[in-house]
Amino acid sequence: MSDDAKRHNEERAASVPRADTLTPADRYQELFIAVQMDGVFTDSKTFVDCVPRGDPEEILEAYRAQCDDEGFRLADFVHANFDPPQEHASHYTSPPGQSLRDHIDGLWDVLTRHPHQHPPNASILPLPNDYVVPGGRFAELYYWDSYFAMLGLAESGRHDLLASMADNFAYLIDTYGHVPNGNRTYYLSRSQPPVFALMVELFEDKGVCKAVEYLPRLRKEYNYWMAGSEDLRPGDTRRHCVCLDDGSILNRYWDDRDSPREEAYREDVLTARGSSRPAHQVYRELRAGAASGWDFSARWCDGTDLSTIRTTSILPVDLNGFLYKLERQICLLNHAVGQRQQAEKFRRRAEARKSAIDRLMWNGQAGAFLDYDWQRAEAREALTAAAAVPLFVNLASAEQAERTTQALKDRLMREGGLGTSERESGQQWDRPNGWAPLHWMAIRGLRNYGIALADDIACRWLATVGSLYRKESKLVEKYVITHAEDAEGGYGGEYPLQDGFGWTNGVTRRLLHEDPRHQANEAKAASKR
Repeated sequence: MSDDAKRHNEERAASVPRADTLTPADRYQELFIAVQMDGVFTDSKTFVDCVPRGDPEEILEAYRAQCDDEGFRLADFVHANFDPPQEHASHYTSPPGQSLRDHIDGLWDVLTRHPHQHPPNASILPLPNDYVVPGGRFAELYYWDSYFAMLGLAESGRHDLLASMADNFAYLIDTYGHVPNGNRTYYLSRSQPPVFALMVELFEDKGVCKAVEYLPRLRKEYNYWMAGSEDLRPGDTRRHCVCLDDGSILNRYWDDRDSPREEAYREDVLTARGSSRPAHQVYRELRAGAASGWDFSARWCDGTDLSTIRTTSILPVDLNGFLYKLERQICLLNHAVGQRQQAEKFRRRAEARKSAIDRLMWNGQAGAFLDYDWQRAEAREALTAAAAVPLFVNLASAEQAERTTQALKDRLMREGGLGTSERESGQQWDRPNGWAPLHWMAIRGLRNYGIALADDIACRWLATVGSLYRKESKLVEKYVITHAEDAEGGYGGEYPLQDGFGWTNGVTRRLLHEDPRHQANEAKAASKR
């Protein structure tokens, strides 16, 4: 990046208005609870994304003055004082005959949001540059979604958006000390899978910038995930960190709040009512599950009932794989700038993490990496697609890679691609759904070790996406992967299937480029009937 470009980006970041970080629940208090619990909107996320038509404090005072009046109607009050977010439910469909590749290339502008259009007093956190959102109800930037969308942006030649988003993520880390789950005030208390190191690698590979330019931000993100770890003794925990009996430290997902998620307030209250634990404990676990990106899955539960969720008791193999990658990246970049002592420190940290993952998460009987329950001092039994992440970050040995391949093939492969888990819980991050990011990490992970199953998974995924595109002229958030040639969108969880869709577009566009002879390259949008 040139000095002029750097100066321009710094000036743009400096011009971003200071964010008001009050969340909707903090701001609207009893009005917020009434709206969410009374179901004024069918989707709990709608109200937290509404834009007030006047001063928020005056709206709250007006509610307090009127709410006990005879004939007061909450829905009428809300619609008089708030503008709901613009819905993007159906305009992601292609015109008849448009190719899948052209559909994706044309979608980037549809999914791009512009900071100068952000309204005041809303929950949106300002950013300096344009950014790409997933689509549907997800009208803000999301952390780990963005990495997988970036894969497609690069293949579509949209380096302008890659550069903009690079600076947006740097801005978020500079401003908040971490990358929030998304650029909304109600997401500030948690992050998502830490993939900024992967983004930086992609930026350099595509000539957007030099990776060393982001070394201070990588260090800052690392400090966020490891905060408090220095003072831990065996058995201690602190936010994201758990100190095990042998003194090694691994990480878990965490959210700093223990109240219902604001974007799913009523759902969380009802879930907590079904648990024998104190409600605030259930809320913390639900929030931590949302931080994982796997919201939700039986992976985090005792059984399939969401009220049994125990996310903070589990050391996830994928999270610790991403942090291993972050430690390795910081080590390499410190070497590049001549900071040898710092490089050596992070090399040792990466090796210590790898040793702990091998010891606790590699399960010889299952032939795969499994999550570890630190409270019960035992491996989790369930195999999930997260088992591929150690291959994706080059952490596994050759033997571990071969055995993981066999486990994935025997237990998770379906006609339409790679399954998310073996359990059918009714949650979206479980069987029978398949997800673009999990396919990408499995494909790249297997290719890191020269394993041919990668091509089979890629072929099946493209067949699934292409099949649905031929029928419905769109891409979606997740897919049922039972059958490839008669594909359908995935289901389960808290909200309806979403069109768009950022990470599906990104992974699919990259795989189409890598396999130009696959029949999905010839997929055309359905003719109108």
